Amino acid sequence: MSELIASKIQNNPKYHELISRRDSLAWTLSAIVCVLYFGFILMIAFTPDILTSPISAGGVIPVGMLIGVGVIVASCLLTGIYVYRANEIFDPLTQEIIREASK
Repeated sequence: MSELIASKIQNNPKYHELISRRDSLAWTLSAIVCVLYFGFILMIAFTPDILTSPISAGGVIPVGMLIGVGVIVASCLLTGIYVYRANEIFDPLTQEIIREASK
């Protein structure tokens, strides 16, 4: 990429909008994932009795197992949200910025 095109891209207000929106989403989703994971670890450390109790009377599956699976599923869903937003919003905006810079 030439310096002229790179300069056009960096001076484009849509580029700054793209960076701002993408960073905001990435930091928000990262914070949610960290809260989920560290919250689960803190539960393991400070409330193991809750996590080891069975889901139902006479059951063998502990509550902690469901919470752990929930953390994994939530992480996958958050990744899906990012991918969806990237495909629907960020990629078209990136293509538009590149088209404008190539003129």
